[in-house]
Amino acid sequence: MSCLLTCFSSCCASLTCGLCASVASGISNRSARLAYCGLFGASLILSWILREVAAPLLEKIPWIKSSGTHPKEWYQIQAVLRVSMGNFLFFAILALIMIGVKDQNDRRDSWHHGGWIAKMVIWLLLVVLMFFLPDSVISVYGQFYSHGILSKFGAGLFLLVQVIILLDFTHTWNDAWVEKDEQKWYIALLSVSVGCYLAAFTFSGILFMWFNPSGHDCGLNVFFIVMTMILAFAFAVIALHPAVNGSLLPASVISIYCAYVCFTGLSSEPHDYACNGLHNKSKAVSTGTLVLGMLTTVLSVLYSAVRAGSSTTFLSPPSSPKASAGKKPLLEAEELEEGKEKKKEAEGQPISYSYTFFHLIFALASMYSAMLLSGWTDTSESSSLIDVGWTSVWVRICTEWITGLLYTWTLLAPLFFPDREFF
Repeated sequence: MSCLLTCFSSCCASLTCGLCASVASGISNRSARLAYCGLFGASLILSWILREVAAPLLEKIPWIKSSGTHPKEWYQIQAVLRVSMGNFLFFAILALIMIGVKDQNDRRDSWHHGGWIAKMVIWLLLVVLMFFLPDSVISVYGQFYSHGILSKFGAGLFLLVQVIILLDFTHTWNDAWVEKDEQKWYIALLSVSVGCYLAAFTFSGILFMWFNPSGHDCGLNVFFIVMTMILAFAFAVIALHPAVNGSLLPASVISIYCAYVCFTGLSSEPHDYACNGLHNKSKAVSTGTLVLGMLTTVLSVLYSAVRAGSSTTFLSPPSSPKASAGKKPLLEAEELEEGKEKKKEAEGQPISYSYTFFHLIFALASMYSAMLLSGWTDTSESSSLIDVGWTSVWVRICTEWITGLLYTWTLLAPLFFPDREFF
């Protein structure tokens, strides 16, 4: 029997190794971006699972509980932060390695696109290693991480990057439909814009019903909702002003996004807060907010991976062909062609996007996802409630306001700096 079990385990191990090898060998230069998304997605799933099931196991590990007795919430946050720390280190190391890569002749270009078996092993080892570090070692990192200085700064920075990704998406969407220069596409633009604005103001009205219950003084919630509606109205006025020459589609999409962020902020209010009209459904709302937050995070990193190399302003370094496509050539066409022929063998093709910034987005997203799963490290609420607390509220509301400021700046900046290109 033992011989059979040994043979069976050996076969399973060989099949697993063969599967990993075949998957790794099938990853091409183009699909490598999606493979990084797959690793990031695996870390999210692992964090979520360990948050729910790992607390009893961590309580029995002596080097984790060496600092004393802790509540269940502390162990849940430990599980999330340790996975996040391993994932963050993996992408941060890659970002540091890729600093200075300019063309495909650089050996590190092949490291970015290949070596997937080694990358999977290193990623797994880093995550596992975090659970073997004693609490005294983690506390050196945790004093800054769990108390909010490092992790919340990184998570806030990712939210800023997420807003930039959204702005890039809306402007690209608008430009793509406008360039078609057909009436049906202009009708589609108007229809989507009006639909988004109707949805944004309708949703804001619903927020009044949910978060301004009668019989309670909910001035703060009313202020948040009114500010959201003012921002949406201001976006349309500025975008349609003749001097700005903007478009209604980006304004409407940003408006509905601000309404969504306002909702996530208000729904993150403590469950015992009288003005939170959804307090009876706190667990369901908390889980729903987490799912939406994770979904937007995954979509952001996925969009950054797919978009990389196709934008002149987003991830493309100055040396890339796309970044310099709009510049006037210094040489005439014939001379430029001759120069290309002479340097064709000597010089490699420039990379189409910044590998360092690409990996940095994933590193920041790792910190942001940890904050979502740990409720921004706020243990004042029940462990069954995720992303609930006043810290989450203010992070969301500030994100909404920063989004509004950034979008307004993209509209007004060309007036102040007419010689520069914005989106």
